[in-house]
Amino acid sequence: MTKSEATVIALTYELREGGPEGNVLEAVKDDQPIEFLFGAGRLNQNFENNVKGLNEGESFNFLIEADKAYGPVNEKAVVDLPKSIFVIDGKLAEDLLVEGNIINMEDKEGNPHRGKVLNIGEEKVKMDFNHPLAGMDLHFQGQVIKKREPTEEELNQGFVKP
Repeated sequence: MTKSEATVIALTYELREGGPEGNVLEAVKDDQPIEFLFGAGRLNQNFENNVKGLNEGESFNFLIEADKAYGPVNEKAVVDLPKSIFVIDGKLAEDLLVEGNIINMEDKEGNPHRGKVLNIGEEKVKMDFNHPLAGMDLHFQGQVIKKREPTEEELNQGFVKP
């Protein structure tokens, strides 16, 4: 990405599941807009395509279907793990093992994964490693609040610091 292609965009939006009448999943308000480096690849490409070319003050309203957002729910990403892997310094990490809790974990190769605790059994913990928005059509409605050129630091690191 060259400096001439890069833009920092600040926007507000409401994210709903399925369509404009769906449940609100997230609301980004005027007092804390999301700011990102357009084209850096840190956001869903389909989201970026839908806000591309919008100017300050312009509104957007679009749907990203599940297969173009975070994909379908993958049943293979729901796994039973031995409870023993949650033993830290000889003690079961009961504060982590709460149904609904999101836990940062690593696989055997050291790759990071976030898993949601679904169920805690006697010897196993059922976890879901799907993205929380997997299987959902996502409806975004919002407005571009600000656009500006990125700083050299933002270009070099590939993101905007909050």
